[in-house]
Amino acid sequence: MTDWPEGFSGDNRGNRYGRGSSSAQPESARVMRQVRRGPAASPGQAGYGGAPPYQGGVPQQPSYVDGGGYGPGDGYDSGYNTGQVYGSPGGRGPGGPGDGMHEPRPAPNWRRRIKVTAITLVTLLVVTSVGTYFWADSKLNRDVDLSKVIDRPEAGEGTNYLIVGSDSRAGMSAEEKKKLHTGSAEGKRTDSMMILHTGGNGPTLISLPRDSNVTIPSYKGSDSGKLYPATGRQTKLNAAYAEDGPELLVRTVEANTGLHIDHYVEIGFAGFANIVDAVGGVEMDIPQDIKDTKSGADFKKGKQTLNGDQALAFVRTRYALAGSDLDRTKNQQKFLSALANQVATPSTVLNPFKLYPTMGAGLDSLVVDKDMGLFDLASMFWAMKGVSGGEGKSMNMPIAGNSANGNLQWDTAKVKTLVNQLKNDETVTVSGN
Repeated sequence: MTDWPEGFSGDNRGNRYGRGSSSAQPESARVMRQVRRGPAASPGQAGYGGAPPYQGGVPQQPSYVDGGGYGPGDGYDSGYNTGQVYGSPGGRGPGGPGDGMHEPRPAPNWRRRIKVTAITLVTLLVVTSVGTYFWADSKLNRDVDLSKVIDRPEAGEGTNYLIVGSDSRAGMSAEEKKKLHTGSAEGKRTDSMMILHTGGNGPTLISLPRDSNVTIPSYKGSDSGKLYPATGRQTKLNAAYAEDGPELLVRTVEANTGLHIDHYVEIGFAGFANIVDAVGGVEMDIPQDIKDTKSGADFKKGKQTLNGDQALAFVRTRYALAGSDLDRTKNQQKFLSALANQVATPSTVLNPFKLYPTMGAGLDSLVVDKDMGLFDLASMFWAMKGVSGGEGKSMNMPIAGNSANGNLQWDTAKVKTLVNQLKNDETVTVSGN
């Protein structure tokens, strides 16, 4: 049983609102309850928009068409007439400017970013450099003790390096010995000896032929510590190295020249070849065809890039050369200068994939004195690079001829002048063979 208010009974409910109605009127009070803002109307007072009070229990609904009940001053504020949405002032919805939820992104501070990036790169460079330094320093074989050398001449101006290429086969397999044509002789001898002087007048590279005639001075045994007095014995220079190693070689060079040796550097067969391969080979302009079965050299005249095996054969060759050992020392000077120049190129220094293998191959195979530092070694290579670049001078020790025992005899007068110029760090005017 349904009790409809008057005017809403049965099928005659008047103008119906709601579902199915074509009227633009809003839904009835049972569907849309209107909220009136402001003071409530007293009984008997006009209702919405001045309409008479409702009768029959149902209030008269305002019309959206004629705006009844929504005129000015009626107290109703929908919030739509100002464009205000969601209660934000000025009609700005969520996400709009100033809503407190999404502030505008500030402009990037490029100056700060550049500063941070620069600091990061500098820090990385310093850490890498320090790490590389200690890594490289730990790989140096400081096996030569120059403090064992007795009766040494006074040091002069500049720095003098004694650079030795030994024929040591230590650590080489039978296959490597065959490949490099080194033979299997026991012990080790010197295939090349050079003095490199660095100073204010450019570097000077002087080769000491292995067959140079020298007098073995008194010396203290490097292992035994026993003193061996001088007997006036004359022999080839490389025999001093074979007799008691680097310390006696330094003692013999100093005693026969009067020049103080500051540092000693030695490299063996395998190490030399490994360094050349690590830098990707060294370009040489070979002045003549060379074929030597003893060293394995087989070259045609002209420019070509030598790998490690070929480079070793080239610097060891003497039987195929007219000047024998004197011509060999000249080839050794040219090649070592070219190698130093290749090591110092940007393509090697700035390429870690080439730099570290080169440093590893070189440092592993070098034998130096106990006082040799990385900066000393770098200075030596840089000076050798200067020789190849025309900033210095390369020469053989001046030779006067053969001695009575068939060895090469130094020119005493020229050697004395040369040594004095080196001691005083003067420009070298003496010429060698």
